[in-house]
Amino acid sequence: MFRIGDKVVYPMHGAGVIEAIEEREVLGERQQYYIMRLPLGDLKVMIPINNVSNIGLRGVIGEAEVDKVIQILKENKGKMAASWNRRYRANLEKIKSGDVYEVAEVVRNLILREREKGLSTGERKMLDSARQILISELVLAKGMEETKAELLLDEYIG
Repeated sequence: MFRIGDKVVYPMHGAGVIEAIEEREVLGERQQYYIMRLPLGDLKVMIPINNVSNIGLRGVIGEAEVDKVIQILKENKGKMAASWNRRYRANLEKIKSGDVYEVAEVVRNLILREREKGLSTGERKMLDSARQILISELVLAKGMEETKAELLLDEYIG
């Protein structure tokens, strides 16, 4: 169970801070929700507390995990399917997992592919989304500005 002020990651959306725990009625059903603010885009999200394990909500990574993310970004190799469709599905599953290392792999692999052969519109959108998710977690994990997190990410890839 998370508390107010905890930094958490919501898969497919990014990292944020739990601002409140409230009971609300939605579609005629009363339940408790985490009210989470996502700093990038300044969004608020309501997450049903009884659904947290299904959603994959987790705490933000620590300093040691940030170092491992940087190592993944530095690797200059990435295994990806040749077929656009298979590649897209595999990358989408990695992003949905909420695992920061898998999201880092998607960002690295798509940037490397973009440099080599370019990306389709769908893969470009996926890269932008995965990049924002990763940046949002780095911002909260390292307590840094968004622009610094973007520079850090760009510095280490390839």
